[in-house]
Amino acid sequence: MSKLNTDTLKEGVTFLLEKSKEKPRKFVETIELQIGLKNYDPQKDKRFNGTVSLPVIPRPKLKMCILGDAKHCEEATGNGIDSMDVEALKKLNKNKKLIKKLAKKYQHFLASESVIKQIPRLLGPGLNKAGKFPTLATHNEPLENKINDVKSQVKFQLKKVLCLAVAVGHVEMTEKELFINIQMSVNFLVSLLKKNWQNVKSLYIKTTMGPPFRLF
Repeated sequence: MSKLNTDTLKEGVTFLLEKSKEKPRKFVETIELQIGLKNYDPQKDKRFNGTVSLPVIPRPKLKMCILGDAKHCEEATGNGIDSMDVEALKKLNKNKKLIKKLAKKYQHFLASESVIKQIPRLLGPGLNKAGKFPTLATHNEPLENKINDVKSQVKFQLKKVLCLAVAVGHVEMTEKELFINIQMSVNFLVSLLKKNWQNVKSLYIKTTMGPPFRLF
């Protein structure tokens, strides 16, 4: 049973969008869901790790790169995202500094089936260590679909601390779109928790530069 009050959520979304309009920024502000947990011991209790695909793309400007074959590199150019083929990866020469720089430059990587198998040999464990091992892209679906799918995904991962934050939208979305994304994100998070709502201490939503709004 959801404990997220729909009226409070509607009020919060309206509040964030109004505050954002009061002080327009030169970039599109992200809307983040900030979560505080309680009665959870990350050392003893199982740490959770889950991904949910939201109905409306929350991160349209996600910086991505495809490590691809010729066809995927061509598709990437058509979709306005960067790409590297096997020859470009070979030029990195397993240099740890260059691989670290590559991992830092992009928020997410995709890789063609023929390339993904070669990544450990070409790049070593660098991308994996950075938590950015590529997502597989096949030729069974258009690359654009895969890109949008990744941009729609929100990852909930508990590490050593009892607070986490995820991007659930941006200020150019409608109130209804934000309401749906936030509600879905909260319900998914609660489903990952050991004691569901009993483990939730606080829930806030916040724009990049604006004040937070408490939902729970």
